[in-house]
Amino acid sequence: MTIEVKVPVLPESVEDATIATWHKQAGDTVLRDENLVDLETDKVVLEVPAPVDGTVKEIRAGEGDTVHSDDVIAIIEEGAVERPAAAAEPVTEAPVAAPAQPSATAKPEKAADEPRLSPAARRVAEEERIDARSVEGTGRGGRVTKGDVLSFLRGGGSRQEERVKMTRLRSRIAERMKEAQNTAAILTTFNEVDLKAVMDLRRRHQEEFTKKHGIKLGRCPFSSRPAAMPCASSRWSMPRSRAMKSSTTISRISASPSQRSAA
Repeated sequence: MTIEVKVPVLPESVEDATIATWHKQAGDTVLRDENLVDLETDKVVLEVPAPVDGTVKEIRAGEGDTVHSDDVIAIIEEGAVERPAAAAEPVTEAPVAAPAQPSATAKPEKAADEPRLSPAARRVAEEERIDARSVEGTGRGGRVTKGDVLSFLRGGGSRQEERVKMTRLRSRIAERMKEAQNTAAILTTFNEVDLKAVMDLRRRHQEEFTKKHGIKLGRCPFSSRPAAMPCASSRWSMPRSRAMKSSTTISRISASPSQRSAA
C-alpha cells in the first residue's frame, strides 16, 4: 500500500515553506518516525518524519521548491523493513604475538612540504581556511606562529572562500534588518547650552545652601524652573502654579471658584 507524505500544517502567519534537505532519496528504505525531509519557513525549520516503515517510491518536490500545507511531497511504499541489528558481542581470540615495535626514538616522517605550525597558528589557519603552506614562518626552525598567520591575513592573504545560497530564514532576517534601517528614524540631535553663569552661581551659593538645607545645590532646580514657568503663566492650566523667588521649590496654588469663573 502506498502512503502519501504531506506537508504538515504550517505555523500561523506562514503561508509556504521551502524544502531545505532531503535525508532520503527514491529507493531508500525508511523507518517509522525517521526524519525524512527538512522544511524551512520564515520562522522555523520543520522536520517531517516518515509515517510508516517502507521504501521511498517517489519524491515529488526537490530541494529548493516551495510547498504549501497538505501538499504531497513524497510517496512511500509500505512494507517491512529490516531494522539494524544490535551490535554483536566481541569474539575472544587467541592472543597473537605483537609485531616488533619501532624504536622509541624513531619519529613519524612528515611530508617534505608540510609546514610546522604552533597549536594557536593551526587553529587560526583552520578557522580562516588558510593554506598554511603559503605562510612564511618566522619562528625557530621556520615554525609558523600565530603572528605569522595574522600578518598574512592583514597583508591580504588569500582565503579559501565558498559562496553558498542564503537560506530562507537568513534571507528573511536580512530583509527585516534592511527594512528597519530604511524606515526607522536614525537621528541624533545635540543642543549646546552655555551653563557658565549657572555654574558660577552654584559655586557662589554652594556653601550657604549646604549649611541651610543640608544638601548640595545641583543643576536640577535651574532646569526645573524654566520648565514650570509656562504652566504657571498659562490661563488654561489645571491648578495655577507660582514659583517662589526665595526658594528652589515650587508652590502650587489652586484657583478659587470665583477666579475660575472669571477666567
